[in-house]
Amino acid sequence: MADVVKKATRESYGEALASLGDKYENLVVLDADLAAATKTGIFKKKFPDRFFDCGIAEANMMGVAAGMATTGKIVFASSFAMFAAGRAFEIVRNSIGYPHINVKIGATHAGISVGEDGATHQCNEDIALMRTIPGMTVINPADDVEAKAAVEAAILHDGPVYLRFGRLAAPVFNNADTYRFELGKGITLREGNDIAIVATGLMVSEALTACNILKEQGISARVINIHTIKPLDTDIIVKAAKETGAIVTVEEHSVIGGLGSAVCDAVCAAYPVPVTKIGVQDTFGMSGPATELLKLYGLCADNIAAQAKKAFELKK
Repeated sequence: MADVVKKATRESYGEALASLGDKYENLVVLDADLAAATKTGIFKKKFPDRFFDCGIAEANMMGVAAGMATTGKIVFASSFAMFAAGRAFEIVRNSIGYPHINVKIGATHAGISVGEDGATHQCNEDIALMRTIPGMTVINPADDVEAKAAVEAAILHDGPVYLRFGRLAAPVFNNADTYRFELGKGITLREGNDIAIVATGLMVSEALTACNILKEQGISARVINIHTIKPLDTDIIVKAAKETGAIVTVEEHSVIGGLGSAVCDAVCAAYPVPVTKIGVQDTFGMSGPATELLKLYGLCADNIAAQAKKAFELKK
């Protein structure tokens, strides 16, 4: 069996910007002195006249991005998620969200998998923050193929978009030749009627592995990839609730305000079923190797399978 190809979605982001720069001549990229880490440096090398380093001034960068977008530019403003969503929140809300300006925020280094950088840089609150801004689209791609498709989907969308990318290399499971990205549409990756596992970002590949573990235990798990958390595909969620009777959500984010909360909102309104939320449980992260931290916080296939089995047994 061939080895699984792995690639960090932050790299996919930088490559996509550089690739799409020829197609979209009004595309410009801003960064806050982190071009090597966010991988926007790939775009800078190819299009130096369309790249602007705003320095370590994330809030100011968002204001600059808003101003440039009003001139007809498609603007990507990039930094670590902690700074793009956290430090710059007020400017994103009032200068981009409120006037509904066509700015795309490329936020890298999200979640626990930032690893050794520790709690100050492990942003587990960004999805919750961005979901609260009216009109903000929130995208969290799962692999290289999806991340690149998401960048172009953001370009084609008229309005503010928050794109979440990771530092850790993630397994590539989508086929670049057949994959089709639809904004706001979830994807059923595995069919099953005993339990539904709804995952996003880095956790989608773990959910697929958990599905295989559950199959060996005689449990048929449906796996749904939610790459667009806002607007959420409520149809695919409610359908899973009706056909399986229980849902497990998995995200590399706080269980407060993220994918799990969005799914709970959807099923409570339309078809209430038990929902088990797997994520960071109202705590800060810590410094350590990314893969070990993911296991420590239960963001791994073994724990997903164990929690899904418990949820399934509760239906009996």
